Amino acid sequence: MNAKSPLRKSGSGPAVQAIAGVSSPVTSTSAPSTDKLERARQLLDGGELSLTELSAAVGLSASHLQRRFSARFGLSPAEYLAQRKLGSLRSALREGNDVSAALYDAGYGSPSRVYEAGAAKLGMTPARYRAGGAGEQIRWSVTRTALGLALVATTARGICMVELGDDAAALEARLREEFPRASLERVDAGRDEFLAPRVQAVADALGGGEREVPVDLIGTAFQKKVWDALMKIPPGQTRSYEEVARQIGSPRGARAVAQACAHNRVAVVVPCHRVVRGDGSLGGYRWGLPLKDRLLQRERAA
Repeated sequence: MNAKSPLRKSGSGPAVQAIAGVSSPVTSTSAPSTDKLERARQLLDGGELSLTELSAAVGLSASHLQRRFSARFGLSPAEYLAQRKLGSLRSALREGNDVSAALYDAGYGSPSRVYEAGAAKLGMTPARYRAGGAGEQIRWSVTRTALGLALVATTARGICMVELGDDAAALEARLREEFPRASLERVDAGRDEFLAPRVQAVADALGGGEREVPVDLIGTAFQKKVWDALMKIPPGQTRSYEEVARQIGSPRGARAVAQACAHNRVAVVVPCHRVVRGDGSLGGYRWGLPLKDRLLQRERAA
């Protein structure tokens, strides 16, 4: 499964925490070990340190720091640093900066490093991203399913968007808003060797079935962790936001899990409808609670 990750503008403090999907900075009343974790995060915001250097700077063993940092922020120190660098790169490219300068300013030692560590998360080359996604080929179709209309869009890597609703024109408008400069090609009735089976898979899923298809996810590393976890929940079952947070190693990240579900653009295939509140109530759903309820009922009956 490809995971492509555009990030919000990065920097130090809360902006980076928003990228990583973590909670607000700790206060002076936090326990000493938590203060050290916050200090480690601040050091990563300010520069590129190895785990050994970071552990020495905050006075924790490398293994203890790795474990506690991951539990606190939902990412390992290395993953957090990679997110910060990628966020800086994306911001510079969006602002129109020269690609080479943006690469080096973000902390990549050579152009090849961003392709090794970041291009998969960008979902396209830095130059193409700077151009607003121009040149990205996306094929799409709208199909009628057991639960209404579904727009299914794919890149060459897999499904990148599934939108649900009752108005085909509104669904198309959402697609064009999401990918304003991509080359969008509508394929009537999904008649395309690559697109057709993926359209059918979405229709089957909306009818209560289950089919595995490749996806091209667009989100942060933390969001991808959440979405990966969701795709492992068996049909007809649910997990609470807290359970998903614990599963991905971020026990205090229930709110961030809920935000990741809200940012999912691939309905049903990435089954955020299977995540509910701790008391069993449905919680939120991007496409409306009635549809979430109907999806779960169909899966349980299948």
